[in-house]
Amino acid sequence: MNRRLFTILGAVLFSVTATGLTLAQQPQFFRIGTGGTAGTYYPIGGLIANAISNPPGSRPCEEGGSCGVPGLIATAVSANGSVANVNAIAGGSLESGFSQSDVATWAHSGTGIWEDRDPVEKLRAIANLYPETIHLVASAESGIDSVDDLAGKQVSLDEPGSGTLVDARIILGAYGLSEEDIEAHYLKPDQAAERMRDGAMDAFFFVGGFPAGAIAELASQHDITLVPISGEEADAVKGDYTFFAENVVPGGTYEGVDEDVTTLSVGAQWITSADQPEDLIYEITKALWNDNTRKLLDSGHQKGRQITLDTALDGIGIPLHPGAEKFYREAGVLNN
Repeated sequence: MNRRLFTILGAVLFSVTATGLTLAQQPQFFRIGTGGTAGTYYPIGGLIANAISNPPGSRPCEEGGSCGVPGLIATAVSANGSVANVNAIAGGSLESGFSQSDVATWAHSGTGIWEDRDPVEKLRAIANLYPETIHLVASAESGIDSVDDLAGKQVSLDEPGSGTLVDARIILGAYGLSEEDIEAHYLKPDQAAERMRDGAMDAFFFVGGFPAGAIAELASQHDITLVPISGEEADAVKGDYTFFAENVVPGGTYEGVDEDVTTLSVGAQWITSADQPEDLIYEITKALWNDNTRKLLDSGHQKGRQITLDTALDGIGIPLHPGAEKFYREAGVLNN
């Protein structure tokens, strides 16, 4: 009986070794909280999850297989965006997630929108990814040409828990408006776009990389205006909140919007918890910046081309995770 058991175990171990899977390479799951499926976070999250994954039994990178973290299975999870992702990381229901730079900074320091809540002191950064453009999309027939024109209009500010809602409130305030001055709605961008097509929505805010899928689809079916956020009011926002920067949406990005539109942006950042193991985050960061990932990002999404090692530390207002910090020091990106 014992001899038969040893024979079976030996066969199993041989099979495991033959497929390149070691006993130490047990599956490890790693979630990346993103945003709605119509935004930019979700497709970028999918690209990164694919790049850093290397499930047990996969061919090694040097043999043409995945160049991700051995044994890691990463998934992009559709969520409500920055604030929701921070809360989920703090509560342990997500291992990591994407957040706007402003939201991450406020959450970690307990300032801004987090001033009445406990700071998320264990929040850590893996990388800055790309600029997130503040879109203010209006129906062409609404007559909205500036933020001032939103008064009395049907306007969606995005879902509770989203970074877009936070920024929309800041921008309204800069122009002397509040939610009481508009007919406020709290919808995902694809839902807001659907209502605009039906004539039930005048404008909506969306923060994300361009071209945003929901807006591109809307523009192909309905005449839209991309409202500029510029001038003295935008300068005041940049002065009060240093994580905002001027940004330009090139003409032709969306059908019917032929001229460049000046607006604002914040950084999209990949964040995690200090509780995540240093070795794991080191390997994940290393996988994010390997040559294979570079090819996936460049070919997978327009914003993927803006995710570069040279800008990986731009605008980060929270501590780096020790694993990420170790990688950046080895790569020569972080010297002090």
